[in-house]
Amino acid sequence: MSAINNESSHSGPTSRKELRRVMLASYVGSAVEYYDFLLYVTASSLVFNKLFFSDLSPTAGTIASLATLAIGYVSRPLGALVFGHYGDRLGRKSMLIVTLMMMGVSTTLIGLLPTSEQVGALAPVLLILLRVVQGISVGGEWGGASLMAFEHAPVGRRGFATGVIAAGGPTGTALAAAALGLSSLMPEEQFFSWGWRVPFLISAALVAIGVWARLKVSESPLFIEEQQRRQERGDAPKLPLWEVLRAPRPLILAFLGLLSTFTFYSLVSSFGLAYARDRGLSLSVVLGIQVIGGLTCVASMIIAGAASDRFGRRAVLVFGAVAGSVFTYPFLQLIDSGETAQTMIAFIVMFGPVVGPLFGPTGAFLSEQFDTGSRYTGASLGYQAASTVGGGFAPVILVSLMAAQDGGHGFILLFAVGIGVLSILALAVMPSRRGTRAKSTVTDAPRQPLPATEEVGPREPGRT
Repeated sequence: MSAINNESSHSGPTSRKELRRVMLASYVGSAVEYYDFLLYVTASSLVFNKLFFSDLSPTAGTIASLATLAIGYVSRPLGALVFGHYGDRLGRKSMLIVTLMMMGVSTTLIGLLPTSEQVGALAPVLLILLRVVQGISVGGEWGGASLMAFEHAPVGRRGFATGVIAAGGPTGTALAAAALGLSSLMPEEQFFSWGWRVPFLISAALVAIGVWARLKVSESPLFIEEQQRRQERGDAPKLPLWEVLRAPRPLILAFLGLLSTFTFYSLVSSFGLAYARDRGLSLSVVLGIQVIGGLTCVASMIIAGAASDRFGRRAVLVFGAVAGSVFTYPFLQLIDSGETAQTMIAFIVMFGPVVGPLFGPTGAFLSEQFDTGSRYTGASLGYQAASTVGGGFAPVILVSLMAAQDGGHGFILLFAVGIGVLSILALAVMPSRRGTRAKSTVTDAPRQPLPATEEVGPREPGRT
């Protein structure tokens, strides 16, 4: 993949109104998609071990339940490959609608599943199959939603725009925790009998809203421009994956750089929930803390995305990785107290200065590594590969490390800090950004065509 500017100003301008519409539709769709995906994260940490793995010991049941969580993450790169390929060939918008509908159907069906007491071993098998579909769906969702905002936004606002889309994730987390928390207020017998199903069934209505919003937006102007350029030149369609893999260094370094992002997120959102529950906090209290943490993260991601427009993506990402390494031990100690107030402080601290800066600039950071014709594939694959390792396996590793140390924190601290240092080193040696001279498609921004073969020049001010 060459560092050639293929984003000149032949495409039509995006109005401010259309940009707001795109951002809102992408944000709402991402919130719905991650509501579904993270509802499973919350339920696997607090509920599914009792419903689908009731024949195992409590610790083994928790590990088995979190392992099904990992399966969903493992399937995410497949979604990145499939939807990334067609997103680069056919367009971003259509892929976003397909992924959202896939997620909605699979989540609704999870809410209808029989438990292991009813059908035995078939129950976890069906759960795993639906989790795979969820993983494939979200694997294609992130890249498309982030790219729609990135490719419609002016150059100096791309971090803010993609930070807003990233905030759809914790918004979905807060909605999922709130829905599950309200259901958990009913008597425990009723909750584990049928109450836990309600938040999953609500997904059907939320998906309908998300699809409606996404049908209203226009296709990415940079994608349209790329298609027109190829038609004018008579270029044969290229394989997006090959364009990414023939110069793999940005992809590899992006994967390593984002490992800490998902590891620290897993430490908070999955492992942290289960650990707080084990320390004696009630289910409703834990979920309430998750809601507050999620809302904190929404604000933090948007602020971090905007900050990356001014200070650079790399600086904000490194800040988050350093903060995660520093705050891991206090986070565990606060939860270990078993006190509601201290646990809430722990979650707010990790979601605010750690998770927000790690996720807020990520959409713009990854999008700037790849040309328009392979951007959906490259950005999605780098993101989802890191999510598979850091998000899928980290919760199981964290539980196992704590069990190996009989409840101690030392092994977890070494693991978290090690991942943080690895990501910082990868970010430090990232190559110069590509496409930083891509011209804005917003009407009030300057538009000066560049020759199609002009090399990418100096970085924009404040960009890394």
